[in-house]
Formats: sequence, C-alpha cells, structure tokens
Amino acid sequence: MAEKKKTLWNYFDSLEGDKVVWIIALLLMLFSILCMFSSTSRLLENNQSRLDIVKDQIILVGMGLILIIVCYKIKNINIFRWCSQWGFLLSLGLLIILLSRISTPFLKSIEINGARRIIQIGGFQVHVFEVIKVAMVMYLAWALDSFKSHSLKWFKDKEMLQKIFYIYGPALITTILIVPGSNSSALFIGGIMFFTIALGGGAIKDLAIFAVACVLALGLCVGVYNVSDGKVFKRIGTGISRVFESEDWEAKVMEARVGSHEYGEALDKIRQPYSAKIAIHEGGFFGKGPGQSTQRYVVPDISEDFMYSFIIEEYGLIGGLFIMLLYMSLLARSSLIVRNCGKGDLFAKLAVAGLTLLITLQAFLHIFVNSDIGPMTGQTLPLVSHGSSAFLCFSLAFGIILSISRIANKKMEREQLNAEPLVEFHEVQQTHEEGLGDLEAFESGQDLNDIMEDDYGI
Repeated sequence: MAEKKKTLWNYFDSLEGDKVVWIIALLLMLFSILCMFSSTSRLLENNQSRLDIVKDQIILVGMGLILIIVCYKIKNINIFRWCSQWGFLLSLGLLIILLSRISTPFLKSIEINGARRIIQIGGFQVHVFEVIKVAMVMYLAWALDSFKSHSLKWFKDKEMLQKIFYIYGPALITTILIVPGSNSSALFIGGIMFFTIALGGGAIKDLAIFAVACVLALGLCVGVYNVSDGKVFKRIGTGISRVFESEDWEAKVMEARVGSHEYGEALDKIRQPYSAKIAIHEGGFFGKGPGQSTQRYVVPDISEDFMYSFIIEEYGLIGGLFIMLLYMSLLARSSLIVRNCGKGDLFAKLAVAGLTLLITLQAFLHIFVNSDIGPMTGQTLPLVSHGSSAFLCFSLAFGIILSISRIANKKMEREQLNAEPLVEFHEVQQTHEEGLGDLEAFESGQDLNDIMEDDYGI
C-alpha cells in the first residue's frame, strides 16, 4: 500500500476532534490577524509599525494554537475534572489580589479609569475577569457532576448545605466580588453561571432563590454606594448612568459652541456608540475593503469593544454575517458534542455547554452593543478582538471543547464496536444464499409456482 504524502490536508484530516469546531477556531484566528493589521493606530507604541502589530498578533495566535493543541491532546477527561475543582479557589485568589490594591515589583493590581480588572505578574498583565469566566464554568461543571454522583466530601448527609457550599455560594461570592471592577462583567458572568447551573439540573426553586440572592446583593452594593457618596463601588455609578441616563447628549452637541467645554464633554459621551453606528452604515453590503476604515481614528477602543462595527465597515454586511455564522455554527456543533457525551458524563456535557454559551453569548452581546442595542458592556469579540488574556482564555475554552469532542467520539466508536448486531451475520448470509438460489432457479426456467410452494408453502 502506497504511503500517504505528508500534506497539510492529510494532517488536518487525521485530527480526531470535531473538525467543524477546528475550522471555526482557525477562521476566527485568521480574522483577528487581518483586523489587527488594519485596526487603530492607538496600538502603536514608540517606533512600532503596523507590521509589528501583525507580528505580535501572529505570535499570540501561535500561543493560542499551542494551548488548543495541548488541551486537545489530553485523552483522559479526569485531568480536566481534577483541574476544574480548583476553579473557584483560583478565581477567589485573583479577585482578592485585585481588590487588595497590592503593589510590589513582582505583583501589582492595576487601576484603569477608576476600575481594577488587571493584575500584573512580572512583565505580564492578566485580565482577571477573562480567567474567571472559564474557571468558574469548569468549576460548576465539576461541582454539579460531583453533587449528582454523591462524591462531594463535606456535608454528605445534608444536600442543601452541599448546594450552598459547593454551587450557589461560590457563584454568588464571585459575582459580588466582580462588581467593584465591572458591573457588566458581574451581570454577564453571573448569568453564565446561572445558565450552567440550570443546564446541570438545578431545581427551579433553588435557582429562584439564587436569583433573588443576587438581586439583594446588588441592591446592597447600590446602598453602600449611595451611603458612601460614591466612594465605594464606584462602578455602580457608571452602570446606573448608562442604564438610566436621561441626558440628550446629541442635542447638547448640536447646541453647544464648537470647541467649548460643554461641546467636548457631550461629544465624548456619544463618540464611541455613534462612531460605531457610522462604521456599520458606511460599510454597506460589501464594505470599504481591508485597511480602508475611517472610524478607527475616531473610536479609541475599536480593536476591542467595537471590533464588530470595524469588521462591517471594512468587510461589509457579508463579513458581519460570516462572523455571526461562525458563532452560530459553534453553538450547533457543540449541541451535537453534548449529545455524543452519553447520559452518564454530566461533567463533559456541562463543560462543553457552559463554555459554548460563554463564547456565543459574549459574541452576540458584543454584536448587540456595536449595533446600539443596549448599554456599553466592554465585552470583546471572542478570539477576534485585541487582548492577550481574553484571546488565550478563549483558546483554552476551544481546546477543552475539542478535547471532549475527541473523547466523546472515541467513546461512541467503542460503544458501536461492543454493541450487539441487530441481525446475526450467518442469518443474513443464509437469507442471501437462498435469494440467489431462487433467482438462479427462476432464470433456468423453473416454474415460479413451484418455487413458492417448495420454499414458502404457498
């Protein structure tokens, strides 16, 4: 037998994970490189050129691919299960460091625009909330699976205490501790955890109590903000202003004198959302073409919070629909992976379902904000927007999904091999031989009535 040539296609064909998910991840990564090449010049530092930005993005994509492949190569799901049980402690530790305002040469909590979201470890910056998103989904998948299988160590005879201690308590604590850094991230991550628990079979009564507890906790944070005159939980004020603000800043821009303080303040309020809508409008159906965006010079965070509007401006409605199709395809394929996991492996099902919901819901939340549907949230476009922490965390999520899809496919193959055949082979062979005998007799001229009478008694 001739040996197959070692080509890129043959290598891709040999991959055992879900190939559609592989294609989705690779296409999103390629899109991120294209977008970084023609995005805003705000990313340039010192004497950097756009080629330097592309080179940095290619390195980041390479790191993401390595992370995906490392996770994909893991053949034992118990490794993911063991790591996931530490997800809450990891999240809690990062949040404590973030809120402690620690500042040492090696470890530092960084404040940007009145919010603390980033920890600097040595020369690397870690966006804490991006890590927590993946860590808490995996933790809840482990906790719910362990609760269902009665393998939790503490409070074995008290199910309600187990639910509070292992499931609802960690989710509530994490949500509250995120509030000082970002209201939208707290709501989004809390919502993802709520859906994960619901998918894991959480009772409606328990989920209702959890939701009420979250609302009461949020109300307490608002009360502390009001009592402290805005000195504590400063981001609460930002969130309230975005949701309930009644100022017509567009009218103020039109009324104020150009160049005045009032004009500049009003213009800053509407600059990003309005420029995003202008970018979508100017993109039209086919777009302006790569590198032809004009709103990248107006919107400061177009490579992060407003990446989707930038994509439409350069690649048109076709490019925007293509991006949406990729995320919708991920949701569809992941539902098949969950189905293939089998009835007994709740951890695998919840891990895939939770991570997929995280990716797709964040993507569509980003798209809605870019389309001016709802207030700004600061959520990036997964695996496309600029940001190393978010990119690597979503690469980890894709790697876990691909690894579990590989394990699920192997499990299905083993079950098919071990399954009893519907019809025994010798019976099929005997029926086949009898059919051939009848055909031969008929062709030789034997009367059909004789055949029916001899073989079937008719």
